[in-house]
Amino acid sequence: MATIESYSTASGKLYRVRYRMPDRRQTSKRGFSTKRDAERFLAGVEVSKDRGEWVDPTKSRITVLEWAEKWFSAQVQLKPTTRSGYRHSLDKHVLPRWGKTRLGDVSHGDVQEWVNSLSVNLAPSTVRQIHLVLSSIMKFAIADRRISTNPSDDIRLPRIGKKSRGYLSHNQVDRLAGECGKDADVVLLLAYTGLRWGELAGLKVGRVDRHRRRIEVAEAVSDPRGQVIWGTPKSHERRSVPFPEFLDESLKSRCQDRREDDLVFTAPDGGVLRNGNFRTRTFNPALARVQVDDPDFPKVTPHDLRHTAASLAVSVGANVKAVQRMLGHASAAMTLDVYADLFDDDLDAVATALNQNKMISIVSKMWPQGENEADVEPENGHKKRPLPSVS
Repeated sequence: MATIESYSTASGKLYRVRYRMPDRRQTSKRGFSTKRDAERFLAGVEVSKDRGEWVDPTKSRITVLEWAEKWFSAQVQLKPTTRSGYRHSLDKHVLPRWGKTRLGDVSHGDVQEWVNSLSVNLAPSTVRQIHLVLSSIMKFAIADRRISTNPSDDIRLPRIGKKSRGYLSHNQVDRLAGECGKDADVVLLLAYTGLRWGELAGLKVGRVDRHRRRIEVAEAVSDPRGQVIWGTPKSHERRSVPFPEFLDESLKSRCQDRREDDLVFTAPDGGVLRNGNFRTRTFNPALARVQVDDPDFPKVTPHDLRHTAASLAVSVGANVKAVQRMLGHASAAMTLDVYADLFDDDLDAVATALNQNKMISIVSKMWPQGENEADVEPENGHKKRPLPSVS
């Protein structure tokens, strides 16, 4: 049975609540300055026990550092690159601030102040990523009944501004590729197929079907923190991606005299072609040379060429579903969300089509079926009278 009792301290009288947990073990909480506060706490305990929402307060005494490591070890579903990003956010931002704090002592107000301080020097997307890590740790604690609410919920996060994607035209793609020398086909393949870098770097000879001009995307390679890791594509699903005929010869040359399990694109030493090395060695210098002649040339990365692929596909009439399948998005809705700006011209086409249909409707009312413009007097709009027959 629950009880409330007083006890004396150097600062005066305080109150202690003794009560039983759902497993019938007895526990207590002390430090209430008034009996009324103690009664409120006890009433809340009884309600939460009845609802099955009760949380053992002793379990929230674990530090964020201890619990974060348990959470991180449980993230077996993540892709290596994502997992590496979470680890970086943990070590650099979350644990230095919250590591020594007990789970139950993390407050909503303190989290908001922390996010505000991060926003001073970090990009909005980075701040959101860091906040996501802390929020996920707290959700993991709620599932384990260590805390009852998530102090990271309803935090005001910095707004992400819309960034120009730097879509390249056909001519711009050709110029950039031309500056990349013997690796020109890397740029062309990225810009005309929409492959992710890891999918291109992990492409094997046996996955290239030159007769159908298709590339089977079945695996991808990443190198988080310098470690080469093989895995599935980002969506975890295989897909077949078409490539234009003008890339056939370069792919033929790349695949010639190689086994089916050999990589199509390799680094100069024969290993995996890594994004960072390719950018430093080839891509960035090529882009700089192009921008010397054309200062307005978009500042792009190899990954941005994926956006160019979407743009070029839409420009030749590809529908949303086709672009989704080519890029490997989880849904057509996702493709629309990411590339809504590419379909702005469709709005103009809708307005034009509606106008044309409206005009057709008006004309059909003016001249019912069976009549035509030649039957109408141009001056008064009345129907012409038939001429009398001549016998």
